[in-house]
Amino acid sequence: MSFTGKYELQSQENFEPFMRAIGLPEDQIQKGKNLKSVSEIVQDGKKFTSTVTTGSKVIKNQFTIGEESEIELMTGEKVKAVVQMEGNNKLIGEAKGIKTIVELNGDTITYTMTVGGITMKRVSKRI
Repeated sequence: MSFTGKYELQSQENFEPFMRAIGLPEDQIQKGKNLKSVSEIVQDGKKFTSTVTTGSKVIKNQFTIGEESEIELMTGEKVKAVVQMEGNNKLIGEAKGIKTIVELNGDTITYTMTVGGITMKRVSKRI
């Protein structure tokens, strides 16, 4: 199963508490909570390019499964992380105490991010 495609955010849970927990300023949280978010993923074997556009903010990350890569967080900070693949539809990574699971089921992609006991869930559909 390939992750390649464009996905538009359909729903999210715990956005504000999660963003506060990772240290995003309150004005950015309020601005970002109602913005449409589109993720574009290109998968080439074990190499991935992920581009997330939320309003005017664009975060682009490239990584290879099992190799250390530099990843930009939602705060703009760049950190080293290793992303692993479980089965052929789940990506798992951890950076700076934030555990991220990205799961693809058909045309739906679910992002689950946890930090300090707070979990944010975002569900996007292929467009």
